[in-house]
Amino acid sequence: MTVHIDGLRIELPPIDQLAFLAGLGILTALELIEWPIALAIGVGHELARSRHGKVLREFGEALEEA
Repeated sequence: MTVHIDGLRIELPPIDQLAFLAGLGILTALELIEWPIALAIGVGHELARSRHGKVLREFGEALEEA
């Protein structure tokens, strides 16, 4: 999703990721989880998502070559 504000173009993550990160932020703000744990969960989630995307891209490329 792209948002334009005063000539600036800001790329936002997909809605499901935004909801996940917002939920993580709310849990942290309410002190239900500590911020280092929230940070670790957020980073781990992003790494898993980006790795999953890479695997799918490589699989798609392999199918195209076959």
